[in-house]
Amino acid sequence: MDNVKIKILVVDDEAAVRRILETRLTMVGYEVVVAGDGQAALETFAREAPDLIVLDIMLPNGDGYFVCQELRKISNVPIIMLTALSEVADRITGLQMGADDYLVKPFSPKELEARINSILRRFKKPEWQVTPSNGIVQFGALAVDSNRRRIFLDGELVKLTEIEFNVLQLLVNQAGKPLSRAEILEAIWGYPPQQSGDLRLVDVHVSRLRSKIEVDPKQPEYIITERGMGYSFQRLAPPSALSSQTSEVSSQG
Repeated sequence: MDNVKIKILVVDDEAAVRRILETRLTMVGYEVVVAGDGQAALETFAREAPDLIVLDIMLPNGDGYFVCQELRKISNVPIIMLTALSEVADRITGLQMGADDYLVKPFSPKELEARINSILRRFKKPEWQVTPSNGIVQFGALAVDSNRRRIFLDGELVKLTEIEFNVLQLLVNQAGKPLSRAEILEAIWGYPPQQSGDLRLVDVHVSRLRSKIEVDPKQPEYIITERGMGYSFQRLAPPSALSSQTSEVSSQG
């Protein structure tokens, strides 16, 4: 992606933080717009249509959790949450609301820049993506359209965030092969585990995927937990194949 064409919305209630991040990100070629509270963030998003959002959790007029949840109703824009909260549970809450990544304060602007570059680099063209010519693969009731970056379950479109799709695509491309959480983190987010809670990024996104594609997320058929290893994607026969097998059995009976 060309940095000059990318617009980033920075949302933080501290003017000094907004100023530092705006200066740094502008210096490296991004267009930056800012907001200081939750309501202003939603209004600025609607007006400016940014390509990525840096969102603080502790905000007046609607905290970062609320803003993230509202944005996810209308957009798959990448969201990096900023938090001064030290508990892993607080970070997980942000991920469950739909955030794609997080940074714990204090952090260096260079670290944020690296996270932004990592997400944007993998956002549209994952380096590991391998697909058939028509871009569509079928697993049981699940159809994955890699060319249009969308999935269908029993013929119904299922809404995924870009990061959720990337995680699913990675697992699909390695179907049947266990991938460690560290491997998934590095492939999707672009960095190895660095601090407590980083691997929970993977767990939360897998949990979100399961809630959208599994009949029973507690007993998944597609995304399987490989104990002591990580996750794997299981190939299931398309419904048409299952139907034909059933017909053959019936005719022979």
